[in-house]
Amino acid sequence: MHCYYLETFGCQMNENDSRTMAGLLESSGYQEAETKEQADIIVVNTCCVRQSAENRINGFIGSLKKIKTMNPGAIIAVCGCMVQKEGSVQRFLRTARHIDILIGTFAISKLPLYIAEKLAGVKETIIDVAEGEKSYLPLTESYPVKRSSDSRAQVSIIYGCDNFCSYCIVPYVRGREKSRDPQIILSEISSLVNDGCREIQLLGQNVNSYGRDLADNWSFARLLQEMSSIPNLARIRYMTSHPKDFSRELVDTIAGLPKVCRHFHLPLQAGCDKTLSAMNRGYNCDYYLQLINYIRRVFPDCAITSDLIVGFPGETDEDFAATLDFVSACKFDAAYTFIYSQRSGTPAAEIPDQINEEIKKERIQRLIAMQEPISLAINCKLIGRHLPVLVEGKSKNNPDMYSGRTESNKIVNFPGDSDMTGQFIDIEIVSAKTWNLLGSAVSPSKGRG
Repeated sequence: MHCYYLETFGCQMNENDSRTMAGLLESSGYQEAETKEQADIIVVNTCCVRQSAENRINGFIGSLKKIKTMNPGAIIAVCGCMVQKEGSVQRFLRTARHIDILIGTFAISKLPLYIAEKLAGVKETIIDVAEGEKSYLPLTESYPVKRSSDSRAQVSIIYGCDNFCSYCIVPYVRGREKSRDPQIILSEISSLVNDGCREIQLLGQNVNSYGRDLADNWSFARLLQEMSSIPNLARIRYMTSHPKDFSRELVDTIAGLPKVCRHFHLPLQAGCDKTLSAMNRGYNCDYYLQLINYIRRVFPDCAITSDLIVGFPGETDEDFAATLDFVSACKFDAAYTFIYSQRSGTPAAEIPDQINEEIKKERIQRLIAMQEPISLAINCKLIGRHLPVLVEGKSKNNPDMYSGRTESNKIVNFPGDSDMTGQFIDIEIVSAKTWNLLGSAVSPSKGRG
């Protein structure tokens, strides 16, 4: 029996791709190993959104030389976004000759075939890097997927991206937008719910774009409506939404769908119109503020979270100050902050006015220092409330505690004597931190959150 080990870097789309690869490998007869040292097939699913991710990946791949030396028959496969990036294959062939298989984002469904070829004695490195949609399509149809939870699951609905934000490498390594067949999606979700899944999270680089390349007037709103009619499905989440495509009509549609969670993740990226224009985001600050104000009018108890980038090329002190002021006005429940990472092949990488790394680090600390008290104050308002929580399992940091999420996607930790994983529990919030809540179980919840 051959054993595999799969190491994943990057976003939720990468994690979902890895679950599909694990499903493909296990349906082909391979068994998962607990550690890479126990495996004779090692798969590395890569990310190239930021340089820090590439550095970690290169270090991990380098560490596999020792395993290859100890077990020359081990197969090492590197796949995903970093491989798809222009020039990466040639660099891997020069610097990491212990790699046996190099495949890009469009060909990962062929991983079991290439592993079989290596096991059959193929000596040369197998390379399959598709050139956009001219070659293999992404994982748009049904494949076996290895799930990590019985109660929650993620389902990809659209691959690729057409937005071409000036800092982002994604359209170049994942291709243009391609929506999955809606009937296949709905069938997959129904099957998951029949197996006991209570919460589904829809995934896409931009879920709002779903259906634009399909016939029969399919849209993201229609998909949410169709999903909501599936019996026993309790919660619907989605990630990620582009603000420019999040219309008031979509907000109104969600208002009529109680299964859709009242959590809105809308990546702002910058609170300065000049910077937003240079990023090619397609909206300005006034549009964004009007959007989130409308959402809050429709959903007074909702949570709004965001992504923010500091140190974009050309960002002056005044531009950054405008971002601080705007983020303060937005009052996000949480904001995920990132330092701009120069990605070769993107327009932003060619802008001459790149920001010094020390300035970037100083700015991100100022941004975090401003946002954290806002997040804490919002969470403190929940103290004393009873909130339905879907229990995800034991807390990662404390085995005596359980962890789950509210409808608004806030993490709640609470003590428990029996296994409540997969159940909805009413939790009284007793204290709050910046990134999570502490609660006490009251009773099983009759609601879904």
